[in-house]
Amino acid sequence: MTSPASPLFTPTTVAGLPLPHRIVMAPMTRARSTQPGDIPNAMMAGYYAQRAGAALIVTEATQISPQGKGYSFTPGVYSADQVAGWKLVTDAVHAAGGRIFLQLWHVGRMSHPDFHGGELPVAPSAVPFDGSIWKVDPATGVGAMVACPTPRALSIEEIHGIVADFRHAARNAMAAGFDGVEIHGANGYLIDQFLRTTSNLRTDEYGGSRENRLRFLMDVVNAVADEVGAERTAIRLAPFLTARGMNCPDIPPTMLEAAGFLQWRGIGYLHLVEADWDDAPQFTEAFRQDIRGRFTRPIIVAGKYDKARAEWVLSKGYADLVAFGRPFVANPDLPRRLAENLPLADFDGSTLFGGTEHGYSDYPDWADEDAATKHNAIVS
Repeated sequence: MTSPASPLFTPTTVAGLPLPHRIVMAPMTRARSTQPGDIPNAMMAGYYAQRAGAALIVTEATQISPQGKGYSFTPGVYSADQVAGWKLVTDAVHAAGGRIFLQLWHVGRMSHPDFHGGELPVAPSAVPFDGSIWKVDPATGVGAMVACPTPRALSIEEIHGIVADFRHAARNAMAAGFDGVEIHGANGYLIDQFLRTTSNLRTDEYGGSRENRLRFLMDVVNAVADEVGAERTAIRLAPFLTARGMNCPDIPPTMLEAAGFLQWRGIGYLHLVEADWDDAPQFTEAFRQDIRGRFTRPIIVAGKYDKARAEWVLSKGYADLVAFGRPFVANPDLPRRLAENLPLADFDGSTLFGGTEHGYSDYPDWADEDAATKHNAIVS
């Protein structure tokens, strides 16, 4: 795989790991853990091992506790069985020559009482919002998007407990053989909810001022970094998210302050997710320059990138690696296809959440036109 003119195919080092190129597999919820228990399994190990050609794999978001769950069949990392299941995954990826971080999440209010014995999901504040999650109806076994209720507000003691859950989950991730952990602080989940004035109406030390709204993020990062080392700690943030009741006017400067803290803390990388729907606010070059000025360590960007746009963002110095989500679903050999300008197969959206190997681990590597058109979905 050679493409000397492209910055995508130059080696780099992230979190102490030598990487052969700069194409990252982005975290993508696939909802295929074994039930009951939300346990990672051999099918998941095969899926990730097929994509070990990525410079770095970031797994699907993984709940740090039962309270952190918000979607059916997403895996956890708080039980011994879950740790053992994830060990299948890391062993398979490492055997295939890959590197893999576990993404840790607590969804906060992006959840449903059915996951919590009828109790309300939790959040910084009891604020109604427009959001929905994927949930399987136990009576029919059919999954659908369902609305989230107004959550209840967390107590100070509960906040401290969640920080401890992040620490414990990070410890479990390393026991399962991961190369590091990425904290999910984006997309309207719990850490993101604390950052924004639209979702955080608290008047204690976790709300109000920018400093207070950043406190939960800082507490979690400090706990995880203390547990596994700052270099093996990373975080994903979404500066321009407006959906899910997250349209906060103070979020750009809040994110810049977060970047300054993360630089000081010496984390392995900062993962910036760009809104990927058609009319979403765009990252401005000014913001890219500002955040690079605050954070000089490795930056990963994600959000509807193609090869040309990925090369642009790398050549400008705004990022060091580029993460691809949906293209990696249907193209397990995505780095090769991008390097050799091969056609990309499209994914089957109906098989994204839940199910079997179909639409999951049965997408072929590029061999010839017949194999690549197995799903009748070649796009130019």
